[in-house]
Amino acid sequence: QLQLVESGGGLVQPGGSLRLSCASSGFTLDWYAIGWFRQAPGKEREGVLCISNSGGSTNYADSVKGRFTISRDNAKNTVYLQMNSLKPEDTAVYYCAARLKYCSGGDGMRYWGKGTLVTVSS
Repeated sequence: QLQLVESGGGLVQPGGSLRLSCASSGFTLDWYAIGWFRQAPGKEREGVLCISNSGGSTNYADSVKGRFTISRDNAKNTVYLQMNSLKPEDTAVYYCAARLKYCSGGDGMRYWGKGTLVTVSS
């Protein structure tokens, strides 16, 4: 099983920024699409952004358009989610997930990390 580990979450004030990382140990991510998903307390999990194995991105949530950016560094087996202009409604546990080659909705992702908590509050 591919093992994914998220990091970079924490407490940030509204308008601030965070960069989340999704890293793999023992396996290359070159062949995988990696998506970021989030789940706020009491709400359904939703997709945020996804990046294919070739580097093309897919936007899931209009609410993050223009504020969040996804990127990957295959040499480091790491995918990043840069989050700017954070809002309280961005508060959630953020998960990264993987499947071969192409992005899909959450139900199509085969491998999941355990998540990292992002709290946006003043």
